Amino acid sequence: MGSSAILCESTEPLSLSQQTLFWALAMSVSKWPSVEEVIPGMNNLLVILERRVDEPWEVAEQIRAEWPRTMPLSVTGKVVDVPVAYGGEYGPDLEYVAGRAGKSLTDTAALHASGEYKVFFLGAHAGFGYLGGLPQQLHSPRLAKPRLSAPSGTVAIGGMQTGVIAQTSPSGWRLIGKTDLDFFQADRQPPALLAPGDTVRFQIERVET
Repeated sequence: MGSSAILCESTEPLSLSQQTLFWALAMSVSKWPSVEEVIPGMNNLLVILERRVDEPWEVAEQIRAEWPRTMPLSVTGKVVDVPVAYGGEYGPDLEYVAGRAGKSLTDTAALHASGEYKVFFLGAHAGFGYLGGLPQQLHSPRLAKPRLSAPSGTVAIGGMQTGVIAQTSPSGWRLIGKTDLDFFQADRQPPALLAPGDTVRFQIERVET
C-alpha cells in the first residue's frame, strides 16, 4: 500500500479460525515501534507504519516471519440480542432473498434468525459489524446500483455476510428488516455497540409482507 502501509491477506478460505489468527497478529504487530496502527479486516490486516520508517519492506518481512508463529486468539465477547421486524418498508429485499432461497418470507426470516453470528470486524462506517455465519442459502449478491440511503438499524445481507447498518448511509446490500437497537452513539463509551469477537443473535419480532 505504497510506502506507508502494508496489507496482509490470507490465501485460506474465509473462516472464524482465520479471523482469530489475524486478531492475534494485530495484537503482536501493534506493539512494534515501527507501527502506528493496525486495522483488522475480513481475512486481512492493514498495518499502518510510522512516518519515520524508511524501509517498509523490512517490516513486511518481519510480519511474514511472525505469521507462522501466530496462534489463534480466543476472544470471549458479549452476546447481543437483536429484535428484528423482517420485511415491510425497511426490508424491501426480503422477498428477493426468499426467492433465491426457495422459501417463504417467514421461513427466510426464521433461517436468518436461526444462527449465532460472530463479529469478524468493524468497518464501512462507524459501528457497522461484519458478521460471519450467514447460512449459505441466504447468500445474495449486492445490488448492481447501491441505494443512496439505507436507514440506521436496517438489517442487511451482502454476499456471504450479514450485518446491521449503524448509520444512515448509501448501501448496496440487500435490506431485509429493521431493528430499533442503536449500534453507534458518539457520546457512549464505547460508542460502538459491537466489538470483534462478540456474538449477535437475531430475534424475530414480526414478519411483514
